[in-house]
Amino acid sequence: MAQRTQPGDSNDQMHEAYACLLQNGLDGAAEALRILVNEASRIERAQHLQAMPYERSAQRQDYANGYKPKTVLTRVGEVTFDVPQVRSGGFYPSALERGSRSEQAMNLALAEMYVQGVSTRKVITVLQKLVGPQISISSTQISRCTALLDEGLKAWYPTSGRDAVSDSGCAL
Repeated sequence: MAQRTQPGDSNDQMHEAYACLLQNGLDGAAEALRILVNEASRIERAQHLQAMPYERSAQRQDYANGYKPKTVLTRVGEVTFDVPQVRSGGFYPSALERGSRSEQAMNLALAEMYVQGVSTRKVITVLQKLVGPQISISSTQISRCTALLDEGLKAWYPTSGRDAVSDSGCAL
């Protein structure tokens, strides 16, 4: 399918993201990211459907079915994206990770703090300094992450996760 966009739509979104960065500097990075990922997801859905919104086409594979909000913890703070839906449910934008509520870089930071033995309360403090005080992460979420890390470490080593790392002398 050839790349088809409605007149001015993509350019309008690009200009809006650019203006947000110009007006707010790096403080506007989260909004610019939201605009760009939303637009990329909209274009990807159109390619998946093989038709633009409201276009009647013999090649159409499915139908658009609105958007669902998804809040993701990123390096620039919490960003809420509009995830495009299709009726059959067989589509998910490649720019977002299905089922994940945080960017991979944030997960790696949590893993490093866990391996270093940083307490749950201190992890929250560090994340608030990295991302901003508006971050809403609970000790329960951190405990879930550490439980998943323990499972992953147990797969590598027959002994318990954290002990295996310290026994091996290996620092991640």
